This record gives sequence, C-alpha cells and structure tokens, in this order.
Amino acid sequence: MSRIAILGSGAWGTAMALSLCARGGHDVTLWSHRADHAAALEWERENRRYLPGFRFPDDLRVAADDAHTVANAEILLCVVPSEFLRATMARLAPFMHEDQVLVSATKGMEDHSFLRMSEVVQSCLDEARLVLPVGVLSGPSFAQEVAAGMPTAVAIAFADTGVAGKIQREFSSSTLRLYTNEDLVGVEMGGALKNVIAIAAGVVAGLGLGSNSAAALITRGIAEITRLAEAAGGRRETMRGLSGVGDLVLTCTGSLSRNRTVGYELGRGRKLNDILAGLDGKVAEGVRTTRAALGLARELGVEMPITEQMESILDHGKNPHEALRELMLRPGRDED
Repeated sequence: MSRIAILGSGAWGTAMALSLCARGGHDVTLWSHRADHAAALEWERENRRYLPGFRFPDDLRVAADDAHTVANAEILLCVVPSEFLRATMARLAPFMHEDQVLVSATKGMEDHSFLRMSEVVQSCLDEARLVLPVGVLSGPSFAQEVAAGMPTAVAIAFADTGVAGKIQREFSSSTLRLYTNEDLVGVEMGGALKNVIAIAAGVVAGLGLGSNSAAALITRGIAEITRLAEAAGGRRETMRGLSGVGDLVLTCTGSLSRNRTVGYELGRGRKLNDILAGLDGKVAEGVRTTRAALGLARELGVEMPITEQMESILDHGKNPHEALRELMLRPGRDED
C-alpha cells in the first residue's frame, strides 16, 4: 500500500483521488489549500463546486493540514493550477523529504519565466535544498470521465525509467492505463500547448466556420506545438502520442473542454473577462499559457502563427474573424 497525497482539490485532483481509491490498495488523501473548502468536502463527501455528482468513497481522506499530509506521503501528485503552483510549492516544500516521489499533473507554463510546471516545482525544491524525483502525468483525460470510471490512457514521464515504472504500477487500473515515457519535456509541452490550440478550435466553432476549418486548424496546430516542443528539447515522436496528438484532439473537439469553451464564446463575440467569470473558479489554462508559449517561442526563434493570433484575441481584443483571415492569407509554404 502506498500513501498518496493529491495536492489540489479541483476537478482533476478530485478525479484522480476517486480513480486511485477505486483501484484500491492505497491510502489516499485529497489536500485543499483552504481549510473551509476541505471542511466542505469532508462534510458533503462530494466536490459540489468543481466535480459535482461523484460521491467520495469512505476511505478517501480530505485534509488541509500541510505538515502531516505532505510529510506522511510517499507519492505526491500535484494538480495545483499553474497560477498558484510556485506559491503552493514554496509553502509545502519545507514538509517534503527525499524519500518521496513527486508527480506533476498541472498543464500549463509559468508567466514571465516561461518555465514548464515541473521546472517550477524543481526550482522550489532547489531553493529548499531537496532532491527527489519529479515527473509528469499528462494525456487525453477529462476529469469527469476519469471520475466516472470511463477507460482513459495517459503518459507518465520521468528521466528515470524505474521511477516511471513505479508510478505506472501504482496508478494503473482497469479504467486508467499509464504508458511510460522518458521524454519529460515533450510530454509536458504537449499537455500545456494543446490548450492554446483548443482555444483556437473553439474560436473556429464559435464563428461557425465548419469542419474543414476545424480539421485544418487542428492539423496545423499539431505542427506548431511540435516545433516549439522540439526546440525546447522534446522529441517529435512524443507529440504523436497520448500527450501530443491524443490530448490535442480531445481538447479541441470535446464538449467538456474549458479551453475550447473559452474560444467558442470568444468566437460568438463575448468578452474574455465575462467568459472567465462564468467559469465560476474553474481554470482554462490555455489563456495564461498562450502568453508564456509565445514568449518562449520568441526566445527560441520558433514561428507560431496560431498562438500569435490567439494572443492578439485574448490580450488585445482582436476581432476573431480578422485573426482567422490573417492566418489564411499568410504566404504559402511547404507542409512540415
């Protein structure tokens, strides 16, 4: 039996807690950064705000205590939103120790630094002078479907294949299948960048531009995120797998995608602030990732035309019709 602490009690953290409890054989604790939210989860035995309709099993613990929850765990699964990741890791690092394994399941990039989430985690561990394995869990996985026990496959990436294999064994079940991967950069970049393309796919749908446009956008989106992932040190073949094409297709086409929903509403003419307020505290990571991805692309000299147009829409209020028109009128080139 492994002691697993899930850091973050949003929809994805809750879904993973339910999946691990259903698997059996683990002592699972769902940690919330707010005591009042933890109390509500414990009292209601359901995450009514972020993942309603799924009752907590009796053996799922809920906690807001930093020291005991973190120090007692053997595996830490971090699902904290990217915006709050650095502050949360700085808060919890003093209670971590070198006998633990940390898995990041946050999909995004940090503003200004353009760091991947595992790099943010690693920088906090370095500041605390801690050495422990840090890996990434990513792939096509809507929280609601994982919580419902629908078959799902994701990738688990560590530099050390032995550690990746350990997490594969500990997390895999009859409904959740993990594939190991050594390409931590590629797995993580795919999980972050697909959210940007999903916003663009939503814009296409909101504008009513049809299936031809959607197919072209997704296909060119794959090429675009592959260029940046490779430039950052990832592998092209990783982008053809679960955390690349798999996650991209899901997020660009699935009705449960918050990033696609944001794009759809933008395409219909709504303002970004109103759309985000309507998410009721839920996160569309692609909004922040768009800026960071474009910043990194400029540093690395990578062309990302879709991301550039999404930034213009998100940050500068550009008309979505004009943005798509400019994409279509770009100079001709060979397909990569």
